[in-house]
Amino acid sequence: MNWQSVALAGVPASPWRNGGGVTRELTVWPGQGEWQWRMSVAEVNASGPFSVFEGIDRWFAVLEGAGVELTVMESNSLHTTHTSPFLFDGGATTTCRLINGHTRDFNLMVRRGSAPSRMVRVTESFVSETFAPKTIAIFAMDTWVNVLFDHKSVRVPPHTLVWTTAEPGQSIRVQCSQALFIEIPV
Repeated sequence: MNWQSVALAGVPASPWRNGGGVTRELTVWPGQGEWQWRMSVAEVNASGPFSVFEGIDRWFAVLEGAGVELTVMESNSLHTTHTSPFLFDGGATTTCRLINGHTRDFNLMVRRGSAPSRMVRVTESFVSETFAPKTIAIFAMDTWVNVLFDHKSVRVPPHTLVWTTAEPGQSIRVQCSQALFIEIPV
C-alpha cells in the first residue's frame, strides 16, 4: 500500500483574482488534462462570492477561524470548526460571509459522476470499510493522526494530507483529536 502525502507548508499559495484570499492546491487527479477531483486549503480573508464550477460536487469544511455563513442559491447555512463538512453544487451561485475574521477551509471538488464522494470530520475515532475501489484521503488538522489501514499503521503529521487507493473489503481506522476523512470513487 503506497500512501502519497503533501504538507500544507510546502505548497505555494495562489492568490484569488478578487483579492479575497489564497488557495493552496494539495493534490489533483489526474495530474494532466481535465481533473476529476481536487483537494485544496483556502485562506479566506474577505467575505464575497465563490468561484463557479459547473458539473462539480463541492465539499467545504472550516479548519480554523470563527466560521462562515454560506449562501447557496439563496439558502443560508453556518459552518464552523465543529460542524460537519458541507456538500453543495459547485455550479450554484454561492457567497461567503466571514463570521469574525479570516478562516482557513478545506475544499474537495469532485466531477459529478454516478457514485458520490464523502467527507467526514473525525474527532477521536472513525472506522470505514470499502465496498468498491476508492481513493481514501486523510487531512490531519492540528495534531498527529494515526491511521490503521488493513493492519498497516500510518502516522500523519499535523497540516498534512495523505491519500491512497483502496480496494473492496479493505478497512480503515482513523484515531485523532481532529481530522478529515475523504472517500472518492475510482
